Amino acid sequence: MKFGIFYEHQLPRPWHEHSEYELLQNSLREIELADRLCYDYAWEVEHHFLEEYSHSSAPEVFLAAASQRTERIRLAHGIIQLTTNHPARVAERVSTLDLLSHGSVELGIGEGSSITELHPFGRRFRDKRAVWEEAVRAFIPMFRDEPCEFHGEYFDFPLRNVLPKPLQKPHPPLWVACSQLETIEMAGRRGMGALGFQFVSADMAHAWVHTYYNAFVKRQEKLADYQTNPNIALVSGFMCCETDEEALRKADGWTFFQFALRFYASRGAPVAPGEVNLWEEYQSWKETPQGKKARTGGLVGSPETLRRKLRKFEASNIDQVILLNQAGKNSHEDICASLELFAREVMPEFHERETEHQKWKRAVLSGELALEEIDTSTQGFNRPSLRSGSARAAPR
Repeated sequence: MKFGIFYEHQLPRPWHEHSEYELLQNSLREIELADRLCYDYAWEVEHHFLEEYSHSSAPEVFLAAASQRTERIRLAHGIIQLTTNHPARVAERVSTLDLLSHGSVELGIGEGSSITELHPFGRRFRDKRAVWEEAVRAFIPMFRDEPCEFHGEYFDFPLRNVLPKPLQKPHPPLWVACSQLETIEMAGRRGMGALGFQFVSADMAHAWVHTYYNAFVKRQEKLADYQTNPNIALVSGFMCCETDEEALRKADGWTFFQFALRFYASRGAPVAPGEVNLWEEYQSWKETPQGKKARTGGLVGSPETLRRKLRKFEASNIDQVILLNQAGKNSHEDICASLELFAREVMPEFHERETEHQKWKRAVLSGELALEEIDTSTQGFNRPSLRSGSARAAPR
């Protein structure tokens, strides 16, 4: 199993003059550390106008900076919003980043999940899936060596040669954001890696893996002529400390993340600037039964506790677990200490068994090993507790 780290660039109020500067500089230092510690991926989101929840509106700039500080870690868009970006600009920026990073880019793509983000760019929430699919068809040919053109309902692009071209051929690996079984199945059917942003339990992960790989192997329908990427990754809250009690004390940011995500995803109207102080609202919510339950989830605990939880994920044949540590007001010092302890005490065991997992995957993709078709319709597997991008807790 492989491991990624996840950046939302959360910044709860109150803010001071250098808050965003310190946030971005510390995040770069953490990715540089993760690279030295042999983490596999660094994922960076794209969001717009979501105060406190995410100050990450230009991930290609941030990842370009990270590319000059790292040597081996994969630099991953998780995700680029195809609804708020022109396909040509996506191809240009991704290719440039791939060249700067010596071919280390992973290209996660998604639709966007709130009208607060979509409406200022002239996109209707109800159109976002159709826009996403058309954008995929438009930008994939732009990575090739010859000029291309595209004429659709949402994008009209005359014959041009989009430059530069990526180092990875034919293009960086493709991923798509997923929040429930329906979109996990869609990712497999489209032949793209699945980024699970619903924080599932190990039991649910088993169903997600079967759903994904059965769609990938048996029902694949690509949107365009791209290279497939059979992978499934799940995000989990994270804090690794010497004891469970210490980890729980230091993981308050994970609970804030769930609260802030719920706030923006559940709004039926745009959120006006300064309309709410999320950090203050969170102080009340975290004392509710729902808030207290949220604290108990995720990969939060001692090395032994995390090994036990991760073995359940490993048994489900998840390809990657993405660790969400930069959240709420988690301190830079605690984030670094957590990354170091996990890399020293937990990660090597799972890295060592990656060869076994790849053997399993080859058997599934070749048809040598058939996975059970799991009926999830009556088991509660497809009932997300939040709207797009949201969260059930990881195993306890």
